[in-house]
Amino acid sequence: MKSDDESLKKAYLPAQLALKYHPFYKGKIEVVPKVPVHSFDDFAIWYTPGVAEACKSIVARPDAVFENTNKWNTVAIVTDGTRILGLGDIGPEAGLPVMEGKSLLYKYLGGVDAFPLALGTKKSEEIISAVKWIQPSFGGINLEDIAQPKCFEILDALKDQLEIPVWHDDQQGTGTVVLAGFINSLKVVGKKISEVKIAMIGAGAANVAVARLLMLAGAKAGNIILVDSKGTLHRNRKDLEHTSPKKWELCQITNSEGKQGG
Repeated sequence: MKSDDESLKKAYLPAQLALKYHPFYKGKIEVVPKVPVHSFDDFAIWYTPGVAEACKSIVARPDAVFENTNKWNTVAIVTDGTRILGLGDIGPEAGLPVMEGKSLLYKYLGGVDAFPLALGTKKSEEIISAVKWIQPSFGGINLEDIAQPKCFEILDALKDQLEIPVWHDDQQGTGTVVLAGFINSLKVVGKKISEVKIAMIGAGAANVAVARLLMLAGAKAGNIILVDSKGTLHRNRKDLEHTSPKKWELCQITNSEGKQGG
């Protein structure tokens, strides 16, 4: 059996290796051609003059972009660096290693080409505009590590205004995984989702989304109690009324017993 020191040493090893390998490889992703290029003659097909035919086909039928380009298999991972993992607001450049890591997961686990796009703004309206501008190049948008409450506003606006799927991993991704585990747990203990009481520690972007999904799956809103850094969410948490609309909505429908405290 390993000692505590050995276990701690093993736990810190990935962090030590990360500082060794990241600068060695100078990043985790790259772009490579997917078409054969045997000689310069092949560029007549993939670029001038042959590529013009692909362009004209898209002009004639816009949906042909999904057949003639990699748009069908390309995702943009968009962040402003305001809520990176457990590190917080460290900025877009410092968040790039995480976005590259997410790109690596997309490719390795799903075969999807994903590109990190760290934006140099923290303003919701500018982030929304930036994503709308890049929409023609991508088949989907993955919002990542954007602080709340603006992450809710950005996601809702882009879902309404974009013609491609938009996904905020910290909301929908986390919520989907937790809901799946919760359903399985209920099967193990033989309880119904409509009858159980649910305590949720934290009320950030992830747990707000988890609560919404739990309710959609059949949990009673009044049986859910959320606790944030200031205490329990309840109908008299006036501090949230104008600062966090989504949390304020949950204050009105959850915790039917009105429990207060930490």
